[in-house]
This record gives sequence, C-alpha cells and structure tokens, in this order.
Amino acid sequence: MRNTYPKQLLLLVALFVSLSTNLLSARTIIYAGTLINGTDDQPRHQVSIIIDGQKIKSIESGYVASTSEDKIIDLKTSTVTPGWIDCHVHLDNEITPKSFTDGVYLEPGDYALRAAANAKKTLLAGFTSIRNLGDSDNSSLALKRAIANGYAIGPRIFTAGAPIGTTGGHADPTDSFNHKISNSIKEDSVIDGPDAARRAVRQHYKDGTDLIKIMTSGGVLSVEKSGDNPQMDLDEIQAIVTTAHEYGMKVAVHAHGTEAIRRSVLAGVDSIEHGTYMDAEDMRLMKEHGTFYVPTISAGQWVAEKAKIHGFFPELVRPKALTIGSKILETCRVANAAGVRIAFGTDTGVSAHGDNAKEFEYLVEAGLTPMKAIKCATSEAAALIGDPNIGVISSGKYADIVAVNGDLLKDVKLADTAVSFVMKDGVVYKSP
Repeated sequence: MRNTYPKQLLLLVALFVSLSTNLLSARTIIYAGTLINGTDDQPRHQVSIIIDGQKIKSIESGYVASTSEDKIIDLKTSTVTPGWIDCHVHLDNEITPKSFTDGVYLEPGDYALRAAANAKKTLLAGFTSIRNLGDSDNSSLALKRAIANGYAIGPRIFTAGAPIGTTGGHADPTDSFNHKISNSIKEDSVIDGPDAARRAVRQHYKDGTDLIKIMTSGGVLSVEKSGDNPQMDLDEIQAIVTTAHEYGMKVAVHAHGTEAIRRSVLAGVDSIEHGTYMDAEDMRLMKEHGTFYVPTISAGQWVAEKAKIHGFFPELVRPKALTIGSKILETCRVANAAGVRIAFGTDTGVSAHGDNAKEFEYLVEAGLTPMKAIKCATSEAAALIGDPNIGVISSGKYADIVAVNGDLLKDVKLADTAVSFVMKDGVVYKSP
C-alpha cells in the first residue's frame, strides 16, 4: 500500500526523534583534577563525574570523550569534593549587641526573611546540606518548604525547630525578663518533667521537624549566670530520647558541662554539641555509645573575641564567653586524640553566615588531618544525619558537589577563600 503521509509530517517526525535521541544522550560531565569522594583516605586524579539529573550516574577514570550535546564543567585545576554539611547552624539569627532584645521587636516574618538570605550565603559558601539546631517561630520549617518548592535558594535543611530546654535554662527565651512579662509568654519547648518533655517532642513531630535539639546544660549567650551547670534531669532526657527515637528522630544536645554530657550520653542521645568540659570518662562513654561530637570551634573562637569588646555582650554573658569560648578548640584536640567520632558543625548564627568553612582550619589546628576534616563535613556528617544520599561522590547519590581552586589537602584555608563551584541536586549555583 502506498504511503500517503505528507512529506512535511514525515520530516517533523524524523526531527522529533533526532532531538529526543540527542536529549536522552546529553550528559553533564565534570572533569575533576583532584577528587576527594568523602569516604576514601586518598584522592583520585584526573577523573570524570557523570551527572544524570539530580544524581551522580558514574565516576570514570580519565577525562572521558564528550559529544556536542554534553555539558562539560572543567575543574581540572581544582579539588572537587562532595557538598559540605554543617551539622550546627541557626539560619534565622546572627549575633549582634541588638540580638538580646530582638525577640521583643521582631516579627516571625523578620526571622524567616533573615533565614532565606543566610541560606543563600551558606549554599554559595559550599554547604549543600545543614542541620538547623534552633530557630524562632519555625522559620526553618517554612524555609525548608520554600527551598524545596523553588521559592528560595539554599542548602538541604534538616531542622530541629525550637530547642527544648527547662524553665530558666538555656532555651528559655524569657531569661532576664521581668516577672510580669515572663509569665505572659508561654513557650511549649520549655519543659519541666518527663511528661512535658514527651509532649514537646510529639509537638515537634507534629510540626514536621526532622530531629530534636535539647539543652542539657547552661550556655554562653543566654542571660543566665552559669554556662555549664546541668539543666535537665536524667529522666527528662531519657523521656525525650525514647520518644524521639520512637518517632524516627535523632537527638542533638547542647552541653558544655561534664555532668550534662554524661547524663545525655547515658540517655542515648545521638550527638553532643560544643562539649567544652568533657573529660576522659565522658569521652569513653561517647565511644562506647557511638555518640558523635560536634565541636563548633568557630562559635567558641568568635564569642571569645567579641567578649573583649566592652558592651558587645551583656555583662552576665561576657565572662562565660571568655572562659568557654577559648576552651573548645583544646577540647576538640583531646577528643580527636582519644578517638571520639567527630562531625563538622560551626554554630553559625553565632558567628557570621557564609564563614562556615573557617571551621576546617580550626579542626586542622586541633590535630585533624585535612582529609579527616573534610570527611567530618561529608561522610561523617551524613552518617550523623542518617541520610546515605549525601556526603559522598558515588553512583546513585545526590549530585551535591563543591570545588575549590588549588590543592585543598595542602592548604585547607582554600575552603574558606577559594570555593569556585557549587552544585546541589545537579543544579549549578556557582561556577568558575
């Protein structure tokens, strides 16, 4: 039977098939001069990373041949790593002398908009995933949804919502307020007793948080006298941990003091943040229980420096900042030597957003090798979070990739000064 289709239609079909074939065969290929994949102890050189949509398809030795349809990203003179993970940030805050009264004057929207601006800074600094360990009015929950739906630019967020603490403790937002004002503010995350602790965790789950953050000791920047006293009883911590784990959430713990650390580890928490006064017994217990340590040296260095400026902090805060802040780096040195498992975290929001990568230099100063410091911000951080799709450059994982100009293993400061490329979920946000 004679073909009766118009010649023009056949040409259009042929063109469509040709275009479809080209689109299917088009690839994004990264030519990496030096590749640190997040898990191996040694880098690879001259490799090609093949990206398919949001994920990594394969890693090939050498610079593979390309077609005219392929998108080539030339990073032959760079060190390429998985996107970095900061396990301790506060996107909606950045400490200034006004911070201690901001809560009276700012609206929830103020915090959310600040968080959005800081999220973009964080991503462009090379951090493609973060744990947000404390916010105001669930700003990080709103931002997480906005980023997922394309309304904002930022890292992948794992949020704890508001931190849970006890009356008068480090998480009580009315510390130092007069009695009349304090009594007029009700905060569900301020608990007393195991029943209230369980209720707070369940409310966080209902809100949609990814994990729980608790305050088991005093802190530096709250307007209270002690920065390290235990502020949560063992039965309260146990109630939180049991409930959180039953709901599939991990528990991160702000703890400076020795006793607060010990209670938290014995209760089964997943990470100790800061850990300033941890002793040999605390470290032994952490190794026994598999508890991660997130040092946040950046925050310690920052508060110790700002405490020298008269009037920057309230006078009740200043001596705590001088004492605790300057000690964290040395504690990290001892913990690393003892074999405590370390994950990268900065407490940015105390220090300035976008400066997160300074923590690499501090970790190396504390005795970690550059490769170990990078692993703390990639595969180790991913292990703490519990997401196997991040923190590694490997087939089937998210295409979260960062590059710096030069040899990062010879000069770890390049992480702070020379980030030239940032990709998250296969989308390029920063390019040479």
